[in-house]
Parts: sequence; C-alpha cells; structure tokens
Amino acid sequence: MNSLSELESRIGYCFKDKSLLKLAVTHSSYGNEVHHDKLMNNERLEFLGDAVLELTVSEVLFEKYPDMPEGEMSKMRASLVCEKALAICAADMEIQDALLLGKGEDSAGGRFRDSITSDAVEAILGAVFKDGGIECARDFVANHILNDMERKRQFIDSKSILQEKVQAVTKMTLEYVLVDESGPAHCKNFTTQVKLGGKILGEGMGRNKKASEQQAAYNAIINLKNESII
Repeated sequence: MNSLSELESRIGYCFKDKSLLKLAVTHSSYGNEVHHDKLMNNERLEFLGDAVLELTVSEVLFEKYPDMPEGEMSKMRASLVCEKALAICAADMEIQDALLLGKGEDSAGGRFRDSITSDAVEAILGAVFKDGGIECARDFVANHILNDMERKRQFIDSKSILQEKVQAVTKMTLEYVLVDESGPAHCKNFTTQVKLGGKILGEGMGRNKKASEQQAAYNAIINLKNESII
C-alpha cells in the first residue's frame, strides 16, 4: 500500500480523483524542485480549505452552543483552527508520512514543521471538498478537527491555563527551565521543565523551546489533576 492509499485509510475518505490528494500533500519546495512549476503545490487547495474550515467550524459552534455570544464563539473558533491545533490534527492523521517535500526542506525538518503540516490539513480539506462536496468536508472536519475539542483547547492554551490554576492557590511564580537540547542544528529537540518553588510540575519535549514549554505545561496540568491538586 502506498503512502497516499495509507493516508486515505487514516482520514477515512477515498478520493475519486487521486491527483487532488497528491496535490494536497505537495509542498511548494517539491513543486519548484521537481516540476519547476509555481502552481504545482498545495497552496491553492489550502486557500480553499481555509474557507471551508472557517464555515464548517462556525456552523458547528453556532449549533452546539446556542447561548454563546459571538465574541466567545470567535475565540473558540480561533483556538480550534490555529496553526498549532491543525498541526495536532496532522500528527493524529500522520500526514507527515505522505508529504512531498523538496530535499532541502525535508532535510531541514520540514516534515515535522507545524506551519507545513497545518497547511497540509487545510489543503486536504480543500481537496475533500472539491472531490466530494460540502457534506464530505463536514465529515472530515467533524472526525479530524473537531474531535476531542476540549483536549486540543487545553493543550493549545496549556501555559495560560496552568498559570491561572497556580495563581488561584499561590502567589509563587512558575518557572520554565530548558534542561536539554539535542539533535542536529536543523532538527533539534528541546526538553523543558516547568517548576514551582523548585518543584518540578511537568516536563515536555518539542521541536522548539516554545513547543517544549507548552508540552511541559500540559503535562503539569495532567499531573496536578491526577494528584487532585487542581
């Protein structure tokens, strides 16, 4: 089974026009390097998918939260369709395995870069919409973007959530400490611990310092809940 067929299986949608899926996972670096064509990439499908995503997510929030004011719906939508949220969705679908990247971009770690994988999610959504229409696009959004909403929102907002919970019980300040940095320059891994009064609340790893801090905060929230502290 090739990578595109495997991706179809993971996303739960079989394309009538397979070329749409291939285009959706084609990064501009690959299009420029292999085809020497500025349009042979997923950017136009990403543009379409972005519009479909905003419409479908807005529709779900409008129906699911009839008493939520517009401002709150806008904030929730923003957190669900931001780059990090879509990158989480991409990782869940293992989209990185199917990406077509130029050699330079691939060797620089582009296959795991949030900006690239999140764009690919939008491009795939655009491709699903073109291939199967709005109902298939709604299904894709429901199954892969709006699934497990609370976990995704908690992860994305983990640092601010942890800060609020800590401030509710103490005046001490959280401290994020980088404890390890490994891997080649183009594809580093960072490990960060979040501490309170010298006590380690959580530890996280990421492709950059910000991502490792976010993971550390999320793990700290889980740890504190397990200990019934928050």
